[in-house]
Order: sequence, then structure tokens, then C-alpha cells
Amino acid sequence: MKHGKWHKRQVDQSLPAWRDEFLRYKELKPIVSAVSGLPPSPAEFAAILHAEIEKINAFFIEQEEFFIIRHKELQVAIKEALARKAAVPEAAHEAEIAAIRREIVNFHGEMVLLLNYSSVNYIGLAKILKKYDKRTGAVLRLAVIETVLAQPFFTAEAVTLMVRECEAMMEAVFPTAPGEGQAAARRDREALAAAEQRIFRNTVAALLAMQDVRSGSSTRGRHSLPPLTLPDSEWLRSFQPPSPIPIQ
Repeated sequence: MKHGKWHKRQVDQSLPAWRDEFLRYKELKPIVSAVSGLPPSPAEFAAILHAEIEKINAFFIEQEEFFIIRHKELQVAIKEALARKAAVPEAAHEAEIAAIRREIVNFHGEMVLLLNYSSVNYIGLAKILKKYDKRTGAVLRLAVIETVLAQPFFTAEAVTLMVRECEAMMEAVFPTAPGEGQAAARRDREALAAAEQRIFRNTVAALLAMQDVRSGSSTRGRHSLPPLTLPDSEWLRSFQPPSPIPIQ
């Protein structure tokens, strides 16, 4: 698949409010590939890309800060719900835990989508720089990518850590019921996944895209995306749909 089509598909599978925050790959490509006229100078094209990088960074940092707050709120909610278990009717406790489960699934899904946002934008930058260097004979790619490697949207350390901690929270509220075994726990998870299928299925699509992109070849370098090491990713793979459902 051509990168332009892949990039568009990744954008379409993201959340509607995020779509304008991605790298404008479709708009950048004609600037580089114009048959008539010359592409912008290296300084001019670098300025265009730096404006895109600033936009991507600003959006990523905003979402990251929001996720940090939500992460703390969910941790408190789980702790308080488990502490109240003996003092409230069983039905009320189950309803409270069910609500927390929905929050955790959505939260986890949005964070995975943000990590995919990071990957898609990095790959888009690398691709458009490669096209520019090939078209002009310049050597702009390495200089710009070196700058990108230090950007918050690329390192994504806090979000990656929160994804792992969120998966631990999932285990806290998706316990295996005594006497019912793994099958009952799986039915519970599947029921919840069906209720939240729109964001959940797009989360799976994003996760699988990241795994494919980050697995890459056995030869890795400084400019390679780090391998994806999300614990328990098979939990998400088990709900993989035949094809992703675009979020309208």
C-alpha cells in the first residue's frame, strides 16, 4: 500500500477531534513532487516541517497532560470502590465496578491511539523528508529527524508507562471469578468490548498497526521507532475485528 493511502487510513481510524492534528502528508507531498516549478529550498521546507512538528507536539502534550489527570482519577476510583465493597449492596458494587471498567477500556484505547498518533506522524515525517531529499538532492532528512528524536511526541515515555499501568488496572477490575474460570472472565470482557466496540476496534487497529511498523526488520538504528512492548497486547488482539470500524 502506498504511504499516502496508509497515512489517510490511520487518520480516518483515529478520533474525529484528532484528525486535523496529524501531519498534513497529503498537502506536503505535492509541494515536494510538483512537476512544474521547483520545490522549496531546504531552509524553507525545514521551516514548513518545524511548524508541523510544533503542532504535533502541542497536541500530544495537551493529551498527555489530560491523560495523567484521568489516570490518577481512575486509580483513586478503583481504590475507593474496592474499599466500599463490604459496606454496599452487591448490586451497587457491581454497577460501580462496571462503570469503572468502561472508563478503563476507553482510557486505555485512547492512550493506544495517542501512541499510534506518535508513530504515524514520525513515519510521515521520515517519508516526506526522504521524498524531498530524493527530489532535490539535499540531505535534510537526517538533520530534521535528529531533532524529532528528542521531541515529546516521539519519546512518549509517560503515555507508554500509563498504558502499562492501565493494563494492570484492568486486571484489578477484571478478576477471574472463583469457580467459573477463564471462560467466565472472558465473557465479561467480551460483553464490555461489544458495548464499547467503536473506540475499542479502532484501538485494536492502531495497536496492530504499531506492532507491524515497530517490528520492522532485524536491523535497527538510531532513527528506528522503538519496538512496541505493551504488556498483555494479546488481550486486545483477542478482540480483533475483521476490519476496523471508522469512527464517524
